Amino acid sequence: MEITGIELNCHSTGNVNSENLNEFQLVFFRSPIVYSASGSDRVIRSSSAIIFTGGHKHVYRSANGRPIKYDSVTFIPSNSDKQYITSLEIQLDTPLEVSDDHIMSNTLKSMKLYSMKKSVHTKDFMSSAMKMLFICLSGKVDSGNDQSSAVPKYSRLKALRDSVFDDPLNDWSVDWICKEMHISKTYFHRIYFNAFGVTFLQDVIESRLVYAAELLVNTDLSISKVAERCGYESDSYFMRQFKKQKGCTPTEYRRKMLEEKENNENPGKKQ
Repeated sequence: MEITGIELNCHSTGNVNSENLNEFQLVFFRSPIVYSASGSDRVIRSSSAIIFTGGHKHVYRSANGRPIKYDSVTFIPSNSDKQYITSLEIQLDTPLEVSDDHIMSNTLKSMKLYSMKKSVHTKDFMSSAMKMLFICLSGKVDSGNDQSSAVPKYSRLKALRDSVFDDPLNDWSVDWICKEMHISKTYFHRIYFNAFGVTFLQDVIESRLVYAAELLVNTDLSISKVAERCGYESDSYFMRQFKKQKGCTPTEYRRKMLEEKENNENPGKKQ
């Protein structure tokens, strides 16, 4: 399998046309969309995905008037990869519910970080990671492990988590959240971790670093100004957290992402 592109935290305010005649594309939607194909529209909830095979016109747009948020992986599968997808009974060019959006999200982040490294193991890592993504989309998931039934208040926790990533600069108060949910802080932290495999604080930090990454790529703000925008009073603390989460400094991340963006826009300049 050849991975030709990984894009995280994408935003779009208009229609997105996924038509690609040469490559497959897995798109993981973080927000609800209206999916148009074969002349009909269908509303798809967040935490869903589609593997586009190309050759057909697929268009999607926001379902709630807010920008679409999504991650994507573009890849060229081998015949054995296609057989593996078939063995998992994954329907192509069809919206699919993600069995575990936490695993899906973290796997995509790991792939993006690993793609920045020069390693002899990169191809094997990417191939294994893609199989993990396929498993998340497989119809062979034991419904008895469904998080919504296994974790108390899962729907409210999921809505809270979505809100954290939608509004990363909000001053999230655990005391207020627990008061609204009528539970203790100890219980809240326990069920949140059971639901998503990370703490609430880790998600708050991650949401701000995701926003920081967007600012680094899409603005000319200095590192100090980015840190300030993201609620950090200390530049050094911001840089430590960013490197811990992303595997590189903010400056290195900006340079790598801008170089990748330029190469994607001007493929003839690649060495």
